[in-house]
Amino acid sequence: MRQLIHQYVVGLVLLGLVMAGSLLQGEEPSAGEVRRQHETMVAKATSFLLTKGRASDGSYSSFAGSGVTSLATTALLRNGASPSDLRVEASLAYIRERIQPDGGIYQEGSLYRNYETCLAVLCFTEANRDGKYDKTLKRADAFVKGIQWDESEGKEESDLEYGGAGYGKHKRPDLSNTAFLLEALKATGNGADSEAIQRALAFVSRCQNLESEHNTTAFPAKNPDGGFYYTPAAGGTSQAGTTESGGLRSYASMTYAGLKSMIYAGVGPEDQRVKAAYTWIGKNYDLASNPGMGSSGLYYYYHTFAKALDVMGVDTIEDEAGVKHDWRAELIRELAKRQQPDGSWLNENDRWLEGDPNLVTGYALLALSYCQPK
Repeated sequence: MRQLIHQYVVGLVLLGLVMAGSLLQGEEPSAGEVRRQHETMVAKATSFLLTKGRASDGSYSSFAGSGVTSLATTALLRNGASPSDLRVEASLAYIRERIQPDGGIYQEGSLYRNYETCLAVLCFTEANRDGKYDKTLKRADAFVKGIQWDESEGKEESDLEYGGAGYGKHKRPDLSNTAFLLEALKATGNGADSEAIQRALAFVSRCQNLESEHNTTAFPAKNPDGGFYYTPAAGGTSQAGTTESGGLRSYASMTYAGLKSMIYAGVGPEDQRVKAAYTWIGKNYDLASNPGMGSSGLYYYYHTFAKALDVMGVDTIEDEAGVKHDWRAELIRELAKRQQPDGSWLNENDRWLEGDPNLVTGYALLALSYCQPK
């Protein structure tokens, strides 16, 4: 192990010298340099989580419920950690202890049942070997479908809450929770034509600043830019605020979440909703900030950005000026600049718990798992 760590340190130093030379000459790093940079970041972040971030009971930041443990463990598994590693197994055991009689996987008394259960589903899906978690996943699938806002909650398709998922404390659905719901439904084997996914699509479509037969709410006419906001429910909310005309401002993390959700729901690239979202992305391409939100939710954005573009199957994004961006290489370089010496990441803007290095490092590692250099 000591020899392996020594090799990583030496590799990091050499990589830094090579990268510095490239930048001094005004050259873009080569594919090999980007690949080594990616590998070094993943190794350092994995070491941080397993040796510094993880508590003795296997949890990560348990003060925030079970969600961070599920997210960090998923990030480790997606970057090569084995579920049989005793340190990873301890975290999986911690999550298993949160399995409730109703099939949900959440901290007892939690107001974040959908969020925590969906993240646990993604984690157990990554860890599933020889059907070990099949029964657990099936019950969790039934649970999240049961708490989706639909006819069982007295909602009709015309209601703005219909099809969404949310946090219990706000008593209304939102796009972030609904995006997690769609990921969990897909992970448990639901096809794009499943009733739960199509219900969720109805809600997602109403979170877009695009007037269409899918969104007849009053919001998009006031800001018809094709991006996405947080929720149309309970009067409508955008974490980015409102326009002078009273519209709900679009912002990047929700736009990528909305785009990814539509793809999971079977909406094709020629659909006006996808085209409008993609146009917004081109006009607002940026990795120095979460466009529309600045530094708020930056690492949530990095994760959602990477997963959405990977799901789309695109290698480059063309911005408003016509410049094509290799988004994987650019995100790798951005994350490399922001990684702490101990291997973690930290957002100085601690909104939405991003002052917690376990959560933020989990987000960054997940983003890197979709940035494997080609």
